[in-house]
Amino acid sequence: MRIRSVELTSFKRFHNLIIRNLPSTAKLVVLTGPNGIGKSSLFDAFRIWQGGFGIGISGDRDYFQKEGLPEISDWGQYAKIEFHDELPTTGEQKGKVFYFRTSYRNEADFTVASLSKREAISTTVNRFIDNDTTVKDNYHRLVSSSVKAIYSGDFDDQTVKQFREEFIGQVRKSMKNVFDDLDLSSLGDPLERGTFFFDKGSSNGFHYKNLSAGEKAAFDLLLDMVVKRSVYSNAVYCIDEPEMHMHTKLQARLLRELLALLPKNCQLWIASHSIGMMREAWDQHATNPRDVVFLDFQDRNFDEPVILESAKVDRGFWAKSLEVALGDLAKLIAPKRIVLCEGRPVSGVDKARAELDATCYRTIFGDEFPDTDFVSVGNATAVATDQLVVGETIQTLVPGTILTRLIDRDDRSVQEIMDLQSAGVRVLSKRHLEAYLMDDEILTRLCEQVGLPQRVPEVLAAKSQAMADSVARGNAPDDVKSASGSIYVQAKKILGLTAGGNTVNAFLRDTSAPLVTQGTKIYIELKKDIFKD
Repeated sequence: MRIRSVELTSFKRFHNLIIRNLPSTAKLVVLTGPNGIGKSSLFDAFRIWQGGFGIGISGDRDYFQKEGLPEISDWGQYAKIEFHDELPTTGEQKGKVFYFRTSYRNEADFTVASLSKREAISTTVNRFIDNDTTVKDNYHRLVSSSVKAIYSGDFDDQTVKQFREEFIGQVRKSMKNVFDDLDLSSLGDPLERGTFFFDKGSSNGFHYKNLSAGEKAAFDLLLDMVVKRSVYSNAVYCIDEPEMHMHTKLQARLLRELLALLPKNCQLWIASHSIGMMREAWDQHATNPRDVVFLDFQDRNFDEPVILESAKVDRGFWAKSLEVALGDLAKLIAPKRIVLCEGRPVSGVDKARAELDATCYRTIFGDEFPDTDFVSVGNATAVATDQLVVGETIQTLVPGTILTRLIDRDDRSVQEIMDLQSAGVRVLSKRHLEAYLMDDEILTRLCEQVGLPQRVPEVLAAKSQAMADSVARGNAPDDVKSASGSIYVQAKKILGLTAGGNTVNAFLRDTSAPLVTQGTKIYIELKKDIFKD
């Protein structure tokens, strides 16, 4: 079941709201905008539509009727919905057009000592301000289903483990996809100590009540979908703020898993303003644009007639989304200056070598320039042209951010450097970052730091020899990078270094960079190269 259009009249916050032209391919619809704008009210309208469709509903007109407008006597006139699919005609199936979960999902603890028959699965939400607790009820349903299955004979050829997996395997799998260290292990003893038990880290038999709020929130949603998706197999799923109590990374995982559990013919609507949910929705949209629709409620005057269609997913939209999700914090965490530098960008390949230059720069200048961030974006050409549009994107999202492009000097001529500088590109005065990190001053500081100042001549001599060997191999006299491996090995040997870094890159990042501090000549020179405004 998928929605084509919606029209609301004199309902809650809305004078007249029309949502139109929703594509039949839309699998996910995201309602965006700040708190109090009316996103949850739309879900209330869907519930009202069910009332007009013949499904019982609370008659709280003070809650549903928009203040100051004539009262509507017929529930069906508040909300009109068109679907891309044919509506069911039987009473039982009419109640399965919508699946609802409010944002007030909180069942902190439960333990059952006896089993009781559950009513047929149906809509339990009357208003989206009501508490919505389902965990205990779903526990009863799982146990009852398993008891019934035992005597059905359908599972006689299965082992106990296979039988158990038949009923809790999907919930366990979904939880593992969201939480790496949380594994649903059992349903306990339903006649004495019935509840959900988990394995968490090194703890076994971890009681449901001891889960964090975020773990409970995710478990509640995933469990409910697993239990009810066979009944709501052709429905519009509406979940208000599914990210409640969860941090950003887990929010994205949860949305991904909810979409994975969503039956094929169904549509998921969520009301959210969290970065994690929005980012995952954006990723889904980038992969399959027709599968995801954003409805932007921000900056709308719902006291007047409003028409909403699928939002254009451009930089302006994301700028508003970031502002809604983070508020004033967006400006606080957004760096005042972004320095694009050379180096391998972060990716799934060889992460240990990614962002080496950027990480070293952050270490060096973190104290004096806390509002500056460094980003490795590739080779010199990628930096000079901002091929990954990193700087441009950030400047679009957070106007006023200063963009600096920084490249190595390498073998560039004086004229080449002047041309780059005239184009706004900064060029290091030394050949590359390694020349700063392995400068004589920094190697001397290293000897002093480990309490071996008397070894300075020996370390510097080793560096000179490594540079001479590099030149003999055909490298430039100032190419410290080509000699850095040998310098690192000899310094480590002469000073008896331990825990200084297992590779030359780790040594530069973790040992050399922290030695480039304010007051050193190298720091002053590097600062001038980058920040010489």
